Amino acid sequence: MTFLALASLPYFEMDPIALQVGPIAIRWYALAYIAGIVGGWFYIARLLKHPTLWKNDPSGVMSGQPPMSRDQLDDLIFWITLGIIFGGRLGYVFFYEPDLLLKPWEPVVTGQGLMQTLLGWIHIPPALMIWHGGMSFHGGLIGVALAGYFFCRKNGLGILRVADLLALAAPIGLFFGRIANFINAELYGRPTDGPLGMVFPDYYDYGRDQWVYASDAVARHPSQLYEAALEGLALFIILVIASRVWNILKQPGAATGIFLIGYGVARTIVENFREPDAFMPDFPLGLTMGMMLSLPMVILGLWLFLLNRRPVKADPKPDMKVKTSLANKQQKPADQQKAEAKEATQENSQEDKVPPSKSTKS
Repeated sequence: MTFLALASLPYFEMDPIALQVGPIAIRWYALAYIAGIVGGWFYIARLLKHPTLWKNDPSGVMSGQPPMSRDQLDDLIFWITLGIIFGGRLGYVFFYEPDLLLKPWEPVVTGQGLMQTLLGWIHIPPALMIWHGGMSFHGGLIGVALAGYFFCRKNGLGILRVADLLALAAPIGLFFGRIANFINAELYGRPTDGPLGMVFPDYYDYGRDQWVYASDAVARHPSQLYEAALEGLALFIILVIASRVWNILKQPGAATGIFLIGYGVARTIVENFREPDAFMPDFPLGLTMGMMLSLPMVILGLWLFLLNRRPVKADPKPDMKVKTSLANKQQKPADQQKAEAKEATQENSQEDKVPPSKSTKS
């Protein structure tokens, strides 16, 4: 079936390079990572200013204080950044293109110009070249988890409590990342003749400074926008409600569990509209690699959500305690009065039983 461009939405064409300063090019993809990290850091910093989110835990697990200080958060962001970059890249290599590990090393800069003259002699393995294939979210998640774990162990912080903060901020980075995928015309969806179909370009010609479309291009689902809406915006709103209304931060691990479940479900739904990578094998039952990697996330999320659930016993209200105390104080004299009345009655009955003494006349 052929899906004509005439029946599709126009692709919003943007130059993949946001800013060019001499030989240095700043791409929208890099800015998306920066926006996600900075936005997450700012949001967590705001949460740390509201200690009431962690107070009044009846189980005694929580101390009533935020999981970390502002200075510790600043240090953690550096660790998280490394986890995202290295974990995301290695995850892509191992999950999607392991053959990159066997390819010969390539120069960092190719072509002509000053940068090629200065850096062209440097060769690195393709597995470390982010522009060869990209990044994997699941790998980045593993990298962030490891970085956060070692940071918490080093600083004596609660691992689940810190993980909950990171989970609340993660959808911010996901949203900007998926928008960058859309700008780069990558990770698009399957062919469709629906009203949301969009014809994506094949590649960007930097020489002519324009996008180039394949002659056989067809309308496809803008799955990047679907993911931005579900994994980013919708999941962020759910976590905001859960933290502010349901008070899940008082249950360590619950926010992390909701994030893992929410992302796993959202990713599985969108995988039905997203075009699978051409180099991936055909999995049975119509499954994709994204679906199979999301299943363990959902299982782990359910386990974390149920891990620290405890029945909350409502403490008696202070006014009830006061009333009970006053009632006890009032009840005690009444009991004493009953006891005294009973003793008086017994004494009177004993006096009635004693015969009167005889009187003598003089």
